[in-house]
Amino acid sequence: MSLRRVLALATAIVALGAASAWAGTPSYSSALSQFMCTSCHEPLELVNSPQAISEKDTMRGFLARGMDMSQLKAAMVAQYGQQVLALPSASGFNLTVYILPPAVFLGGLALLVYTLPKWRQRARRAAATRLPGAAPLQGDDAKRLDDELENFI
Repeated sequence: MSLRRVLALATAIVALGAASAWAGTPSYSSALSQFMCTSCHEPLELVNSPQAISEKDTMRGFLARGMDMSQLKAAMVAQYGQQVLALPSASGFNLTVYILPPAVFLGGLALLVYTLPKWRQRARRAAATRLPGAAPLQGDDAKRLDDELENFI
């Protein structure tokens, strides 16, 4: 077999494996990161409480049936409720979790774009303005300052 055929066959096998992994049943570890323990409110992959073990066993059973990720999420929610999902659904009030952080970031960025030139202009004007100097010291004050500076050094 020529090198070209071997490379083409290897590429096809890798592409087929990647496509089947993408479209088929998720791996246990990737699915585990999508769920929470309903009793401890911790990621399911980090805890080993009796409830977490029960949830993991249930998930293994669903994965053994060949469920994809959306089917698995629906089955786990039907079994344990919405609190089993690590990420809230993007509907209703939960939508604020997805919209608010980018909106705050963009608002802050717009505020900086608006105020930064004004701050810089104000700083340039302040630097160009000469401050009035203090009146020079007279007589006894000048002598006392000179004496104290000599003692200080």
